Amino acid sequence: MRFDVSCLGRAALLACTLLAGACATTTANDPRDPLEGFNRGVYSFNQTMDNILFDHVSKLYQAITPDFVDKGVSNFFSNLNDIAVVANDLLQFKINQALSDATRFVFNSTIGLAGFFDVSSAMDLPKHDEDFGQTLGYWGVGAGPYLMIPFFGPSSFRDVTGHIVDRGLLNPVFYIDDDAIKAGLLTLNYVDFKADLMSARKLMGEAALDEYEFLKSAYFEKRQNQIQDGQNAGYQEEME
Repeated sequence: MRFDVSCLGRAALLACTLLAGACATTTANDPRDPLEGFNRGVYSFNQTMDNILFDHVSKLYQAITPDFVDKGVSNFFSNLNDIAVVANDLLQFKINQALSDATRFVFNSTIGLAGFFDVSSAMDLPKHDEDFGQTLGYWGVGAGPYLMIPFFGPSSFRDVTGHIVDRGLLNPVFYIDDDAIKAGLLTLNYVDFKADLMSARKLMGEAALDEYEFLKSAYFEKRQNQIQDGQNAGYQEEME
């Protein structure tokens, strides 16, 4: 059976529709999270999918993949992400950082064998983390309501737009003509992403009484830090 690269997106949309109907009447107390009933429903759905499917796939992936290959796969997709990083550097007028990140991408793509090896970090060209959601925040666009996305996790109305730009328009994988190769790379990227999150999810489950609230607070704190480049003292985003 031919793999349809849009099937995950359709499943996410279906999950949103079902969960919205089930949770629409729940009252939220956090002004950042007016859709808390819906979001908790999506969070529960994601946890269930992890427990019955993705955790098992991630464990199998880690079991059969040597550590250096696992690291190389993560490096490969991180290197592709540097294209979006450079674009967002420029949109935020961080010219010196854009030059550094562009140089990093060139060295890792060539000497590092398509990014499988991160040679640039050893050359004092550190990895930066810029995305279109941060760019919108940099120019004053508020985060908007908190939003849990099926299969992917915490986000906001603003950052969903960022995901579309960074993971779609600026992702070279989506421009591959061969659907089988495209689907394989997207699947590998997602499995690698889920495998890397397993240890963090375990620690969160051990540390938090309410995992949902813990994850939400951590998400907003992380985004504030990223938008302010680590200088977020006294900063609070608007829900505009």
